[in-house]
Amino acid sequence: MFGRINGWCLALALSLLVFMTPARAQLVVGRDYVPIVPVQTTDNPGKLEVLEFFSYGCPHCSEFHPVVGKWSAALPADVVFKRVPVSFGRPAWASLARLYYALEVTGDLARLDGAVFNALHQAGGKLYDDKSIIEWVATQGVDARKFTDAFNSFGVISKVKRADQMAQAYKIQGVPALAVDGKYLVTGKETKGFTELIALTDQVINKARSERGKK
Repeated sequence: MFGRINGWCLALALSLLVFMTPARAQLVVGRDYVPIVPVQTTDNPGKLEVLEFFSYGCPHCSEFHPVVGKWSAALPADVVFKRVPVSFGRPAWASLARLYYALEVTGDLARLDGAVFNALHQAGGKLYDDKSIIEWVATQGVDARKFTDAFNSFGVISKVKRADQMAQAYKIQGVPALAVDGKYLVTGKETKGFTELIALTDQVINKARSERGKK
């Protein structure tokens, strides 16, 4: 029902039993990362920006969420981590992207972020349309009127459109996907699990950092 999932994403999902893997000796273009052409402007040029493109509707994003959450919380001060909920043109995923941004507006995102994944992928929730989403949010202790106003607001709808535009500009074909500094998309075609993908992303961040130092 959900998701455009490319080959590497599926391979990652099938190999989550691999928890510790060594860093690659040298990054290889096409295998480990691909350049983003044209380079994308980031929101904070003073920081190395890492974007996670995801959807609540993606089961692999659900599995990746605790891993990337722990990693992003420990990133160095010169790195900023942001998440971009995408729809790939699917109405159900567009509603879930609006859910993400509306929870951000109401201040409930940190509390309910993981709960949304759990509702969809562990509890079998049917958060496929606006009505079911609003009803579910109300059961989680969120002010229904406040959330509905945010969910239907111009600002939230504009953010969803912008997120899809970013996915197109970054040439995102499947989720979860990580992009570094507007310059590199981490492909990890030979990774053996999410932990290795994170280690690979650290290497790409170091590459982007070193390139900034040469300017």
